[in-house]
Amino acid sequence: MSPPFLDLGLFGVIAAGLFGAVVGSFLNVLIHRLPRDESLVRPASHCPACGAPVRATDNIPVLSWLLLRGRCRICRAPISPRYPVVELANGILWALVFWRAPTLPDFFSGAFLVSACLALLFVDAEFFLLPDAITLTGIAAGIGLSFFSAKRTPVQSVAGAALGAGALFLLGYLWEKLRGVEGMGLGDVKMLGMIGAFLGPSGVLVTVLLASLLGSVAGLALIVLRRGNLQMRLPFGVFLALGAIAALFVGSALVERYRSLWPS
Repeated sequence: MSPPFLDLGLFGVIAAGLFGAVVGSFLNVLIHRLPRDESLVRPASHCPACGAPVRATDNIPVLSWLLLRGRCRICRAPISPRYPVVELANGILWALVFWRAPTLPDFFSGAFLVSACLALLFVDAEFFLLPDAITLTGIAAGIGLSFFSAKRTPVQSVAGAALGAGALFLLGYLWEKLRGVEGMGLGDVKMLGMIGAFLGPSGVLVTVLLASLLGSVAGLALIVLRRGNLQMRLPFGVFLALGAIAALFVGSALVERYRSLWPS
């Protein structure tokens, strides 16, 4: 159990989860507006179908969607289930991060990372886009928070960002030279740089391993179901996001397990 959990107990976990769900509502704003180059501030929350402003009582994470049965109160247009899914997932992840974080700065680091990854996952899945507003901000936040972290040093954070961005950029460059087609977008490069800033070099390696495994399984499944082929394009940011979240929670255990196989 982490010191923050020992200090605040179940109250801290619940509070982190509730705040995470509230932040999840903001993530839905990012997911909807950033790819469309819309302001994050104006207009206020509104129904995409009829433009009616969303009442404060209809903006309660998860609960409002359930009470409205997934429809706009005014025009009854369906509201995507993505909204409660993001809110609930972010709340659960924040609670888990709080439970495991060795210090409060590390909780803030983990909370930022999982929220950024969730937003990037849904944006990339729909638009094949990884906005700089999230990835570059994440790199700066990851390096900045490393000065207060008990899990990584600023040197590890900078090294992780450099390894993540540099290795993926080099891989994409070589693939393009060898095959004559773009192998990796710069959005993926910046995203892995962001992940490295939070997880360090070892976290980058675990993330890439897990993301590649997940991407391969997804690609093979689509081919078997005849919904894709070997030339199809997959949103790799989705798998990087899932890999990074997994690496945050189990990455250290996986690295230690691997090291135990090669005793010195």
